[in-house]
Amino acid sequence: MRKISLAVAPLLAALTVLSCSKNEEYDASGNFEATDVTLSAETAGKILMFDVEEGDTVRAGELLALVDTVQLQLQKEQLLYQQSASNASRPDIALQLAASKRELEKQISERRRVENLLADGAATTKQLDDINSAIKVLEDRISAQQSSLANNTASINESASSLAMQIRQIERRIADCRIESPLTGTVLTKYCEAGEYTAPGKPLVRIADLDRMYLRAYLTSAQLADVKLGQKVKVIADFGGDRQYEYPGTVTWISPESEFTPKNIQTRDSRSNLVYAVKISVRNDGRLKIGGFGEVIL
Repeated sequence: MRKISLAVAPLLAALTVLSCSKNEEYDASGNFEATDVTLSAETAGKILMFDVEEGDTVRAGELLALVDTVQLQLQKEQLLYQQSASNASRPDIALQLAASKRELEKQISERRRVENLLADGAATTKQLDDINSAIKVLEDRISAQQSSLANNTASINESASSLAMQIRQIERRIADCRIESPLTGTVLTKYCEAGEYTAPGKPLVRIADLDRMYLRAYLTSAQLADVKLGQKVKVIADFGGDRQYEYPGTVTWISPESEFTPKNIQTRDSRSNLVYAVKISVRNDGRLKIGGFGEVIL
């Protein structure tokens, strides 16, 4: 795992220390923030692997931690054995009906012979009636066997479907034991270590995309009339003293509702009590930090 290394993207204008920015009046101010996620455990167990450290860069889909899956694997194997046994007990309908069907064919052949003899006066009507009765009994027996075997097969199929569903649930739980990063970013906080026991919902790690930062600034309603989504603005990161850096920014979000001006925020019109929050996207060159102060020039 490598330490964070943010590439300096070629911006539209080179980033320079603004020696005269103190004299340039800003339109709004706010703090920098980033898109971050807190990954939590989805299953209980011992953490077998957790090979990340705070400050590491991780990629989307990268395996960060692994929770013990032994008990889940054993449950899956047990279900697989039950599924195999269930499939083995499924009756072979054609095979089990074969003897009765051969007997029926024999009786039908015998009936044709008796009918021919009866036509020649060499057999009696009673002989024909007895054969017809035997054929009816065989047909009823085959029908009953078919119904019984079909019901038995349906029950086994339902049991097999239930077992297959349980196996998929176990496989899902096993997959949940693999904690993967949903985004490419930087590890901000690591809450656990390998060897510790975790439980569903317990936070494991917090990751943020520090390449793309957002300045959350606040505009008055009068200023908002001249601002729209996608608008290009100038963002100035203030590091104190004369250390200020200029970045090109893009307005990506405007709050649909007003709010009272936050206590730590200054607006161009100090008399305005209600302001609208906006988010301005800025490409980070490595200097910008979450919570840092910034100003906006429209």
